[in-house]
Amino acid sequence: MYIEFASVLVFLALGFVFVVGSLLFGWLVRLSRPTPDKRRIYECGEPTIGSAWIRYNSRFYTVALVYLLFDVEVVVLVPAALVLREFAGAGMAFAALIGVLVFLGVLALGLAYEWANGNLDWIGETWKAESGEQARG
Repeated sequence: MYIEFASVLVFLALGFVFVVGSLLFGWLVRLSRPTPDKRRIYECGEPTIGSAWIRYNSRFYTVALVYLLFDVEVVVLVPAALVLREFAGAGMAFAALIGVLVFLGVLALGLAYEWANGNLDWIGETWKAESGEQARG
């Protein structure tokens, strides 16, 4: 029985040796000549202006999360449509359709909640508070 695990152990050992060997080889071969230009912060080709400790608008993250949610929804709906076709062949299309509609309903309810609370408004409280205007409550 232990001989069956030998291939797994050999695979793990070779993987460890490959990773550590690659890192050591790179460390030995790589040139290290730090210059002021190399030590300067580089971000997407733009020169840095100001401090890195600034306040980001949290709406960027909210909009990104809603986008990811609906992106995953599209990825899930394609296989669901294929399964719906298979269920239709088996005579259970109505049950599968109800499941897909419940899934879409929950997502629509979540989108309505985010929209009603103003979480999808691009310019909101944070921008107004930074500009000195009265923030909405």
